Amino acid sequence: MGRGAKKLRSTEELILQILVNAFLGIALALVIVPLWRVLMQSITAIGYVDRSLGLLVSPKAWTLEAYGQLMSHPSFLRALRSSLVITLGGTAIDLFLTVPMAYALSTRSLPGRRLLTGMALVPFLFNPGLIPIYLVVTGLGLQDNYLAVILPGAISVYNMFIMRNFFMEIPQDYKEAARIDGAGEFFVLFRVVLPLSLPIILTIGLFYAVGHWNDFFAPILYLNDAKLQPLPVLLRNILMAANVSEYVEYDAASKVTIQAIKGASVFITMLPMMMLYPWIQKYFVQGSLAGGIKG
Repeated sequence: MGRGAKKLRSTEELILQILVNAFLGIALALVIVPLWRVLMQSITAIGYVDRSLGLLVSPKAWTLEAYGQLMSHPSFLRALRSSLVITLGGTAIDLFLTVPMAYALSTRSLPGRRLLTGMALVPFLFNPGLIPIYLVVTGLGLQDNYLAVILPGAISVYNMFIMRNFFMEIPQDYKEAARIDGAGEFFVLFRVVLPLSLPIILTIGLFYAVGHWNDFFAPILYLNDAKLQPLPVLLRNILMAANVSEYVEYDAASKVTIQAIKGASVFITMLPMMMLYPWIQKYFVQGSLAGGIKG
């Protein structure tokens, strides 16, 4: 390859890199700007938001009164408790069911493995729809029960196959050595496979946790008791309410606006996942890439 061809190739790579960086910068701005606007509105005193048309670069006369009013209200504490129960309990149940199924389908010596894999693909390719699931949940009498939100999506076929592919990439020598020593499959799973699978477990656990934390449609369907409704439902009610005092003890003489109360509710709802992701990020990338390899 001549010097001119190499120079042309390096120029094309530079242009491509500039275009990729520009695209990522625009995507980042589309996320950061609305988030920053919501944060500024939630901590800025009344009057400054209106004068700046809501586009605040930095807080002026900032106050945390909106967060204090929101977090001190009983409806917020109940919703937070419900979200924690659904997220933590749901993620634990999801992993408890997904891990053994993924391990079983990753075992090449499993009788009928292809048939079981095909059966697992059926609900993934042909979703039964909302009405059959609703009839099953109501038929089991799970209304106003957290299990009504957790159990219908307890196993994600997509997540299960990602985990299965990761398990298949683990060297078979480790498993065979344990089996030769007389270990059963449960011992192989819990003492050999799982210690080597921390990245995929945390990755799939994050997928499940984010899904449970952000879910508001299933709680609206099955949790009619207001005391059981999680934070996303409370956030939806606050954003759509004509009078925010229905859900928060808002004082007309307060130093913050109703928009600040709504902004605080939005920011508090997304804050836990924002804090969790940086801690799990290094495992997230490794687990996603390794689990995406076809086995």
